Amino acid sequence: MLSISEFSEMCHLPPQTLRYYHSEGLLVPANVDEQTGYRSYLLEQVEQAMLITVLRGTGMSVKLVRRALDEPDAAPALLRQHSAEVARQRQAQDEAIRDARTFFNSWPEVRRRHTPEMTVVSKPVSGTSAGRSQHEWDEADAAITATVQDMVKTVESCGAVVSGPPWRTMADETPEQRRQTLTGEGPCWLVKVPVTADEDALAALPGDVEVQVFEARDELSIFIPGTSSIAKYCTALSRLVPHPLDAAYVDITRMRHLLHDDGVETAAAICKLDEISADE
Repeated sequence: MLSISEFSEMCHLPPQTLRYYHSEGLLVPANVDEQTGYRSYLLEQVEQAMLITVLRGTGMSVKLVRRALDEPDAAPALLRQHSAEVARQRQAQDEAIRDARTFFNSWPEVRRRHTPEMTVVSKPVSGTSAGRSQHEWDEADAAITATVQDMVKTVESCGAVVSGPPWRTMADETPEQRRQTLTGEGPCWLVKVPVTADEDALAALPGDVEVQVFEARDELSIFIPGTSSIAKYCTALSRLVPHPLDAAYVDITRMRHLLHDDGVETAAAICKLDEISADE
């Protein structure tokens, strides 16, 4: 029999780790003294400890390791699943590192620009919510991406040319859209794709795609790298709204989120105060 200290040195596992494995039923000592509580192990248990160490080294949880040991036939499948999850985590970490470098090498800044008039095709994104939680936001992102890809294929098949980055905007262009957005019925988002096309190409578009004219306007915009999130959306708002303007303000009701391969650019129209007075 080996004492816990001897077994610990032999397996390169700290005594506290062995006690934890015992409490989890992962590596149970061959004997536990009822009076002293001292744990003793058999030499044959070194092999099990080695296998546990290997599996734990992959990042597998104790629960998953125990399952792999209890069900050897299922172990290869469990390792494949775990490997896929590790790959996803590594990808997420790589993206986060890339985003962090971008942030600190060139911190996102608010920019002012003039956006010219353009022809766009517009389509509601089916089944999307306003994205009040990150889960809903992610679901909306997936649906928006799928709609954009479908629209690009559609306009190109009709002979039109995509002339710039697509964007999404809240579905509030009609009273019915506003009602559906406010009540949560949806769809809550519209996708816009700028195009260059002749009349024949526009006429060939399916009925669920609306052709619109995006009016020229001055905008404030900010580009935030990486995948979209509620936090990044709120960060963009917090930078755009208080940005100082001369006799003007940012109209957040006319906000759009341009979809780039490496991030999201949030842009909002600049409304001059004298234009409000003229309208009144």
